[in-house]
Amino acid sequence: MDTKQIFSAQLQEAVKYSSINYSELAKKLGITKATMSMYKHGKALPSLETFTLLCDILDVSADFLLGKKEF
Repeated sequence: MDTKQIFSAQLQEAVKYSSINYSELAKKLGITKATMSMYKHGKALPSLETFTLLCDILDVSADFLLGKKEF
């Protein structure tokens, strides 16, 4: 599995267990729904700034979103 696929799977798991949906998450990150969809489906990776904000909003570690630690 490549980095985009791992990130996608971990992102989906984090959102599943959070109280936020993808639309709300995109809004909080200041990105479009299309960009969020690209992250969700493993087509793109976020910038470092967006990645850090994702960790904060979803209350997960960077290691989790990179597939290095479990939830």
